[in-house]
Amino acid sequence: MKKIFLSLFAFLLTMPVVQSAEDHMVYQGKTGLGKGKHIVFLSGDEEYRGEEGLPMMAKIMSQRHGFKCTVLFSLNDKGEIDPNNQKSLSHPQALDSADAIIMLLRFRTWPEEVYKRFDNACNRGIPVIGLRTSTHAFRGKLGGFGKRVLGEGWVSHWGGHKREACRGAIEKGSEKDPILNGVTDVFADSDVYEAYPPKDAKILMRGLVLENMEPDSKPSARQKKNRALNKVTGVNDPAMAVAWTRNYKWPSGKTSKIFCTTMGAATDLQSEGLRRMIVNATFAGIGMEVPKKANVDY
Repeated sequence: MKKIFLSLFAFLLTMPVVQSAEDHMVYQGKTGLGKGKHIVFLSGDEEYRGEEGLPMMAKIMSQRHGFKCTVLFSLNDKGEIDPNNQKSLSHPQALDSADAIIMLLRFRTWPEEVYKRFDNACNRGIPVIGLRTSTHAFRGKLGGFGKRVLGEGWVSHWGGHKREACRGAIEKGSEKDPILNGVTDVFADSDVYEAYPPKDAKILMRGLVLENMEPDSKPSARQKKNRALNKVTGVNDPAMAVAWTRNYKWPSGKTSKIFCTTMGAATDLQSEGLRRMIVNATFAGIGMEVPKKANVDY
């Protein structure tokens, strides 16, 4: 874990590519297929360090693929990044020009103006990519967003939290989905969430609960009650879905392409395969051709 934080810190220190305002970050796109498109990243979770992981993804997508990327944060009264302030999202006007949203949020209770800008952006039918705790992104007004839009809300930690990591297994029949182009060896040291995507979702990947936190660990043989089946099963029989797609029609009548993964902690983003899957999902969501093997080097 120390290795990734050191890598992220060093990565973010190379600042010439970023225009840093007091409350948000803008990465201007270099040349690439994404030139002319604007991705807005929403960070705001108390545990999985979205304020570190999302800037890394923004830099990759701007410098490797040409997208303009804006990263918004939760701030405290001093103007400091503080994911514990659930009422804050900096510079929400960036959402007005978003061509896609990538979010890692947890139990936010934003002011009405922020909700309105977010809702307006979504109702334009732009793609929404939800990571990890975005299944339970909001309380109150948008409390059902995860279940209704992404396809699942908060259920439970299916794997042992901070004890059992996750190894991705591509769902049979989804191997040729463009979002999985070049995606191999996905590993997440955040545990597997219990998740039951709806019937209209296409499962791309399941997460094997491992015996410990090491990438080469064996799959766990533990048993647990599966709520969907209403019986005790092995935690990997079947393994829970950890990445899926679906479409969602908004009240405006516009439809968004949705990608949700219950992985996405900053430490999970050590996984080249996971980074590539998120990049691919953005290309696919916008309706662009997905690269055969997207560059996700940082």
